[in-house]
Amino acid sequence: MDFLRSTVLPALIVALFGVALVAVTARIWLPGDMLAPAPIG
Repeated sequence: MDFLRSTVLPALIVALFGVALVAVTARIWLPGDMLAPAPIG
């Protein structure tokens, strides 16, 4: 349990932060029409 708390949990948090950072950064490079909400109907 100590190994899990000292190694796996911080790595999981850093990985989650990295995924969020990539998702936010990817929005910058997308064309403007892909940033708009999907049309309804």
